[in-house]
Amino acid sequence: MPPRIQEITRLTLYFLPVQTRVPLKFGAETLTSVTCARVAMGVVDTAGNRATGWGETPLSVQWAWPGSEPYEVRHAGMKCCCEQMAMEWLNFKQPGHAIEFGWGFHEQIMSGFREATPAKPPYLAALVCNSPFDLALHDAYGRLASRPVYETYSKDFLESDLSRYLAPAKDSAVAFEGLFPSEFLEQAPAEKLPAWHLVGGLDPLDATELTGSEPNDGEPVLLTDWIRRDGLKCLKVKLRGTDAEWDYSRLLRVGRIGLKEGVDHFSADFNCTVHQPEYVNEVLDRLRSEQETVYDRILYVEQPFPYELEEHPIDVHSVSERKPLFLDESAHDWRQVRFGRELGWTGVALKTCKTQTGAILSACWAKAHRMALMVQDLTNPMLAQIPHVLLAAHAGTIMGVETNGMQFYPAASIPEAQVHPGLYRRRNGCVDLATLAGPGFGYRVEEMKRELPAPALSLAK
Repeated sequence: MPPRIQEITRLTLYFLPVQTRVPLKFGAETLTSVTCARVAMGVVDTAGNRATGWGETPLSVQWAWPGSEPYEVRHAGMKCCCEQMAMEWLNFKQPGHAIEFGWGFHEQIMSGFREATPAKPPYLAALVCNSPFDLALHDAYGRLASRPVYETYSKDFLESDLSRYLAPAKDSAVAFEGLFPSEFLEQAPAEKLPAWHLVGGLDPLDATELTGSEPNDGEPVLLTDWIRRDGLKCLKVKLRGTDAEWDYSRLLRVGRIGLKEGVDHFSADFNCTVHQPEYVNEVLDRLRSEQETVYDRILYVEQPFPYELEEHPIDVHSVSERKPLFLDESAHDWRQVRFGRELGWTGVALKTCKTQTGAILSACWAKAHRMALMVQDLTNPMLAQIPHVLLAAHAGTIMGVETNGMQFYPAASIPEAQVHPGLYRRRNGCVDLATLAGPGFGYRVEEMKRELPAPALSLAK
């Protein structure tokens, strides 16, 4: 019999501060530091077997909780939310597989986080705070089963098929009865994935933009140097979404540099600040008219429009007729993906920061409805990088994985990089997953020489 998690027996929550080497702009704000929430979760199964799983997620305040409140208020609010999540998880019971347990928590507990107030995180931020616990749950389940956790997303381990969790679109003939996540995941995932490099809005493109304040740490600064050192073939271009002339110029400049250096693919990220599809269409149409080669290399457009689909139900068919259009911040779960598809979105950018359970179920729903997938970064360092790249390898993305932790805080991951060097440095345009081994996510935490700070919270039954 496969293991069934009975309950959580203990939880330890750590907050790990990380400083960026260069700033990263999110919408109207700039990130210069981040706190990573790391969780150790002890579980016991119905047979009395015990295991400990690990999960980690950066609490990216500017991305998850944009707003006018001071940063420190929102930062403290997310840390407090993590502590509240720990209490909820310790008291929650839903015997079963990690997907069954995690889904039950989402349906029964997370609904209480949907109504945001000035002092309470919005739902996306609550999902981020929940994510390290859900990731630790999946890692623990894999350890109970003595298997890589992706090998457990099948009928041999799950009691219920996908019809328990998912409902098809009204206009589709999809039926989830008798289907399990493993049928939508890659059975032989690649060990090397093409890596997308983030060209931030503040990144200097050439020497004329250098100010003298750039870090002198041996890492590249200029885009050309990054491309040459890491062998990059994929560039994601951060745009403003409020200045069409600047956005067009930025796409054109990055495109020309990339083409000269042998880059194959670009993506355009309009930063969720656009309110009219015509804005995106005009930028794309001008690029197609004046620099068709760059236009042709744009593989997809990442969420240009505001986060909340219900508040901003924008018909985006005209954009997706030009380029594949991917939900990101709006894709809280498969229900939002379903609504997005009705509005004209054609792809989904998955993120482990919205929980492993949610990412797997969203991937299954999207693939069943022939939507394309990507796995986007939250600038994941340390342990957070590992489930992130594993999701990309197993989900079957349109092209590799976005991974930029090595751009913005490479030193943060030195202990993890000593065990998995191919995950924290891009070589020949790829990240290498070959060193991941063992049960759960294959972290090999025991081999990592990381000194953790004093726990922010430690709970046990």
